[in-house]
Amino acid sequence: MIGAGEVAATVQIGTADGPVATPNAQGQLLRRILRSPQAMISLGFLVAVLVTSAAATWIAPYGPQSADLLNVLAGPSAQHLLGTDSLGRDVLSRLLYAGVSGLCLPLVAAGVACVIGVPVGLFVGLTGGRVDAVAGRLSDIVMAIPGIIVLLMVLSFTPGSLIPAMVALGVLTAPSLMRITRAAAIGIRDEPYIAAARVAGLSESQIAVRHVLPRTAGPIIVNLSLLAAGGLLAETGLNFLGLGENPPAPSWGGMVADGASVVQQQPWLLIPPGVLVGLCVLAFVLLGDAVRDAGAGRWARTGRAVSRPPRRQAPARAPESGGTSAAASPATDFALELRGLTVAVESRARHGQLVTVVQDVSFGVGHGEILGVVGESGCGKTMTALATLGLLPSGAEVLAGDIVINGKPVSAMSRNDRARLRGKVIAYVSQDPMVGLDPLFTIGSQLREAIRRHRKCTRAQARARAIELLEQVRISDPARVARLYPHQVSGGMAQRVSIAIALAGEPAVLIADEPTTALDVTVQAQILGLLQSLCRDRGVALVLISHDWSVVWDACDRCVVMYAGQVVESGAVADVVTRPAHPYSIGLLAAIPDAASPRGSLLTIPGTVPKPEDWPASCHFQDRCAHAGEECKSAGIPLIPSGNPDGLARCIRQEHVQRARKAGAA
Repeated sequence: MIGAGEVAATVQIGTADGPVATPNAQGQLLRRILRSPQAMISLGFLVAVLVTSAAATWIAPYGPQSADLLNVLAGPSAQHLLGTDSLGRDVLSRLLYAGVSGLCLPLVAAGVACVIGVPVGLFVGLTGGRVDAVAGRLSDIVMAIPGIIVLLMVLSFTPGSLIPAMVALGVLTAPSLMRITRAAAIGIRDEPYIAAARVAGLSESQIAVRHVLPRTAGPIIVNLSLLAAGGLLAETGLNFLGLGENPPAPSWGGMVADGASVVQQQPWLLIPPGVLVGLCVLAFVLLGDAVRDAGAGRWARTGRAVSRPPRRQAPARAPESGGTSAAASPATDFALELRGLTVAVESRARHGQLVTVVQDVSFGVGHGEILGVVGESGCGKTMTALATLGLLPSGAEVLAGDIVINGKPVSAMSRNDRARLRGKVIAYVSQDPMVGLDPLFTIGSQLREAIRRHRKCTRAQARARAIELLEQVRISDPARVARLYPHQVSGGMAQRVSIAIALAGEPAVLIADEPTTALDVTVQAQILGLLQSLCRDRGVALVLISHDWSVVWDACDRCVVMYAGQVVESGAVADVVTRPAHPYSIGLLAAIPDAASPRGSLLTIPGTVPKPEDWPASCHFQDRCAHAGEECKSAGIPLIPSGNPDGLARCIRQEHVQRARKAGAA
């Protein structure tokens, strides 16, 4: 995000995988506040009032109750700089003695509102659902209670002290702050870097405090300043009514009441306390705005860099035999296994009814094995990954099937138990690393956060481990890169950082959702080589989601082809690429640009992937298949042997399809 004012436009064009030009170092938030005239004037005024009031015993010219009976209701003079009241007491001295309680009591109300409203707002904003609904109803009830009546009731039980009244005021105003915090959290909770933090295994409290709270700080600070200003006015009003300290102590509200009682004789008495209260209220409001703007400066300076547009990789047609990946037979000791996974979501078109989006998906991947998941957009690849991670979006749920990780079924685990698996047992790498990294924190900070979440270690040990992880993902000068912010590195390096964060908990399973899509050809090859070596060396099971056959051919041992929520073919990559059994697999391979003859047209699959609401009960591919017969439209099609070793295909006309394919090739 780029804010108005001091925007550092930095064009970052560097090597394919190296760091790009770095903008000038940002100052800390305190420095930006100190450089703001508005903040310094407001803060300086409040501090000056508080310090002089605290030192009133030494600097006030008279005591708070000292009376000069010869100068009653006197105006400003050399002897009494701000005049005297109806009892001859010095106005300046009373203003000074009243300043500590005048400023501190409103802060009590704002502090109580903050302690209650901010944590509750973050919690309900991130949780949503029934918790959010219940919290909303309770806040409605509290906000409907007449505040002045509650304050008078509290003062009747605790006469002579305004502290309980200020605490009650904080409780009454907490729902408004809760709503503001909740609204800000709702706008952030679906951001990719929040999902990435969950995948890394961070707890909800860590995510709320470290990644959500900094972005909600702006409206929170502004409203806290308004609450402090409102608390000051409320305290002044209560003292004006004579409901303050007992025995009476100097107060700004009491001085306003004294002035009001003699306004016909000496109107000047209303001016000193009234002006001081007004200036303090204005200072609270302006200080909140200045701090909010200084915090926003972090975003203004953290603009996303302009980088060289990635070049599209021309996928190469796989050779008719052989391949760079050895065909691996299905593993018997799976690190990850899906058994008949079925996922449904609430459909708006069907008024909230559940519609299946992933249907009876089964596959397994062994330790040190790489499984490719291929298919067009809308085929259910990402939804399958999210179900495996336990991060289905709101309105989606697993209807049937089992998810087994390291031999343990996790489908029936509680939400907290599933959260403990993420990052430590199963990890995730997204296709756009920039949106998965928090722009407010350095790369090293985010790595250390993930490390300390999964292992007990000191800060120094976490720092050393972060450098070690950056070295393992082949980043040169890792110590320097750890000090950079995400916007200061290239896309390829950011992807390496995402992989390092995913490896921080030493997971057994890694899901990579199109991790090379946004990268150019050179960096694609480097990232794929890195993932391959990490899986082989560490024995990590890798599920590589892609729409690019060349990526699957280069990196994977086995592959699964998905269409319209179903697995339509599976087997060794070399077998599926050279001897595809399902018409959809044949169509995908034929649509590779390099497969077309120089003078011929590019082959395409007619039609589009149907919406889940439109899936037929029989073959999902029938409307786009040139080989579909009546038997394909009568009932559901199971996965059957494809003719390839350990291969399966969801097609009952395989022989006809193969004859037609061979005839077309001839």
